[in-house]
Amino acid sequence: MKKQFRIKKNEEFQAAFKHGNSFANKQLVIYYRKKEDQDHIRIGLSVGKKIGNAVVRNRIKRLLRVSFQELEKDIKPCYDIVIIARNPTKTMSYEMMKKSLSHLLYKEKLFKHSK
Repeated sequence: MKKQFRIKKNEEFQAAFKHGNSFANKQLVIYYRKKEDQDHIRIGLSVGKKIGNAVVRNRIKRLLRVSFQELEKDIKPCYDIVIIARNPTKTMSYEMMKKSLSHLLYKEKLFKHSK
C-alpha cells in the first residue's frame, strides 16, 4: 500500500479515535472519520500484542491489507479508516476476513453503492 494511503502517525490514529465514528463486530473494530481536504481513502491497521506473536500479527495485517485492497474501489473516498483486529482474527481465513470487513463497511454505509 502506498505511503499516501496509510495512517502511520499516532496523532492521526488518536484523531480517528477521538473525532471519528466507530462500529464493531466480533472480529474487527473500525473507526472512520470524514476528511474533506483529501480525495482518497487512508487506512491504519492495529493488531495488539495480546492476539499473538509477530508472525501471527503480521499475517493478520497482511490479510486485512489484501481484503481492503479488494474492497477499496467500492468505498467512498475522503475517509480515514482505522481497523483494529480482535482475538478471533488469528484463526480466520482470507475469505472470512474480507466478509467481516465488508460487513462493517456496509453497516456504516461506507460503500459507494449498496451491495
